[in-house]
Amino acid sequence: MDNEEIENKCPGCGSSAIVPDYVRAELVCEECGLVVDNDFIDLGPEWRAYDTDQQIERSRVGAPMSVMVHDKGLGTMIDWRDNFGKNIYRLRKWQSRIRVNNGAERSIAIGLSELSRIASVLALPRIVRETAAVLYRKTVKKNLIRGRSIEGFASAVLYIACRQWDIPRTIDEIAEVARSNRKDIKRIYHLIAQKLNLRLTSTSPSNYIPRFCTVLGLNREVQSKSMEILKEASEKEITRGRSPTGVAATTIYIASILCGDRITQKEVAKVAGVTEVTLRNQYKEFAKQLPISNLIAGENWALEQGCFA
Repeated sequence: MDNEEIENKCPGCGSSAIVPDYVRAELVCEECGLVVDNDFIDLGPEWRAYDTDQQIERSRVGAPMSVMVHDKGLGTMIDWRDNFGKNIYRLRKWQSRIRVNNGAERSIAIGLSELSRIASVLALPRIVRETAAVLYRKTVKKNLIRGRSIEGFASAVLYIACRQWDIPRTIDEIAEVARSNRKDIKRIYHLIAQKLNLRLTSTSPSNYIPRFCTVLGLNREVQSKSMEILKEASEKEITRGRSPTGVAATTIYIASILCGDRITQKEVAKVAGVTEVTLRNQYKEFAKQLPISNLIAGENWALEQGCFA
């Protein structure tokens, strides 16, 4: 039995759950506890580091490859802190010039920089940034950016990545911090989806409810009640053809009434990015078709807010 088979499969139970024990230098099966290999070689560094500074100082390799950098982190750079004469200065100057030596690389460098800036402002996770970076490279490879806004493409691929990973971010939220308007981002988004054959499912209102409740300072009871109302509305197909953010805002508004944690329509509409008219109309529709109309009418609070005026 060769080493590859030993590392990938347990000879006793056939399980692939093989984990290394670096203290005893053994490979152990998690299922049956069999020691698969008792002469396991640690391929890690021979030194120890007790903090980040020691790890950086003792490491003899560079950073790993990253799609977030235009050259994937494989380029070189001459340090500017030490000056050894005119020759080194000239080398530094040319080195900085040749790192981006054509239009495609320049577009990637500018686009990834803008993408990182927007993602940082919106506090998006690393997986979303990397997915957006890969999509952006594909658009450059297909020459879709020529004659169009680089900032618009960076914003559009970030929105697509959020959709793919079910991160509740709207085009309006991205446009608010981007250097491109909502209309351009939406147009470029449709272009990318068409040219790259992307099939994106519609965003579920359930993705927005926890975040909206947190921003509004509502408790867990309101959030749970909103999910229940959304489930009932989905079963009756009331949510079909409606904006996910508008539906989320409506369910939160109704749940706040039923739970006694009252908020105004203006507050909910502002957080969700919808108008008060949209929220009011959807509120009426939900109240008519769901079995909660009697409870809301009993509160008599909706009438005070002018919902049925």
